Amino acid sequence: MRAILAVLAAATVIGAAPAALAQHGAPSSLPPKSASLQGDTEKFMNNDYIRRFYALSVSTLKGQNHPDLAAYEQKSYAIFREFGVYMGVGPEHMQDHLKLIPRQVAQIAKEDPHVLDSFDAFTEAMVGPK
Repeated sequence: MRAILAVLAAATVIGAAPAALAQHGAPSSLPPKSASLQGDTEKFMNNDYIRRFYALSVSTLKGQNHPDLAAYEQKSYAIFREFGVYMGVGPEHMQDHLKLIPRQVAQIAKEDPHVLDSFDAFTEAMVGPK
């Protein structure tokens, strides 16, 4: 009985293998495309609110060994709430969506201060290259 089950199991696996392989075509010769899961980040990143957040980040973090992160966070949240109104999602939703960003930016700037050298470097650090 065991032998019959073993033969049936092997036949099932062997019979399924070509079908499974046939489902996958030959590898593409085209280079892989990358896409942002966030969609179009231009409106999200290139506006007065994010520019104000960048200016706040520069004035608070650049060249500072011990910035007041709690104050930076609160000032950031005020900008984010206004940004939420601008984007049409509501102030509390945008603040909640971006609540971790100030401390993350502080850490990024600590590790690589050059991200605060320009708005382009800053936005690239935030969402990746355009």
